[in-house]
Amino acid sequence: MAERKSERLMNLIFLLLSTRQFLTKEQVRAAIDDYRASSDDAFNRMFERDKGELRDLGIPLEIGSFDPLHEDMQGYRIPRDAAELPELELTAEESAVIGLAAQVWEHAGLAGQSSDALIKLKAAGVAIDTSAVPLAQPRITAAEPAFDAVWEAARARQPIRFPYGRTGEEPVERHLQPWGVLSWRGRWYVGGHDVDRGEPRLFRVSRIRGDVRTAGAAGAYTVPEGTSVRDLAASFTVNDPVGEAVLHVRRDRALPLRRHALSVTPIDGDLDEVVVGYRSTWELASTAASFAPHVVVVSPPEARALAVEVLQSAVEANA
Repeated sequence: MAERKSERLMNLIFLLLSTRQFLTKEQVRAAIDDYRASSDDAFNRMFERDKGELRDLGIPLEIGSFDPLHEDMQGYRIPRDAAELPELELTAEESAVIGLAAQVWEHAGLAGQSSDALIKLKAAGVAIDTSAVPLAQPRITAAEPAFDAVWEAARARQPIRFPYGRTGEEPVERHLQPWGVLSWRGRWYVGGHDVDRGEPRLFRVSRIRGDVRTAGAAGAYTVPEGTSVRDLAASFTVNDPVGEAVLHVRRDRALPLRRHALSVTPIDGDLDEVVVGYRSTWELASTAASFAPHVVVVSPPEARALAVEVLQSAVEANA
């Protein structure tokens, strides 16, 4: 219930922050699932509580008329200038945490309703400033059905078991005490204590080939003090890039690629040439393809060809 409430409040913030006009209660209700599924009385109570939560969080809620001809008809919005944070100076560790949080919200299981709510308002004729919600930028990603299950298990400190293996291989059942989930070089991984091997291991979520099942009670183990799943991921990978790739990237798009760019050179008013280091041609191609149509691989040619294959596969799968 607490998670559902948090998601609803986040959706409400996105809606009221993204609009330049006042939204009626009916527009807000139509855009957010929890509100829409409630009775009139339940919605009114829930909305009043949520408005109080926003005030308690220090988020200013502005009430005004959305119709100059009917000033008694009230609407709601969050003023951008009042809600924006002052300039922040973050340490490298703090920036890493915020970057990871942003990557988590890009996952379809967590960001879908927020994006849907914006789409519904836009369809209703409400002016939306999507620059206020950069996390809502869509990406083409392969489905990872096991993501939510391993995420919840890591949060609950609950042992799990699952069939695991590469495509074309016979999966083997693995037993894991998950410590955390992270995005590493464009892939989702779950790290923790491998019960079968008796040592820390890292598992790619997309290679989980079936249902994730519980193998113990919640809170059955503790994560060793000082553990970092990111450090665990680094210990299993080679850090040195094997080459450099040239990409054409639309302005203000593909922010994760830009964060790790070796150089960014404007081409025209809409495109930048972005040079990135890469360790795997397949990883480079699949990551670039996930940002289509805003990213085009220029070189190396083998990565460009692989990116085309990925997009063609996505089209066939959706067909």
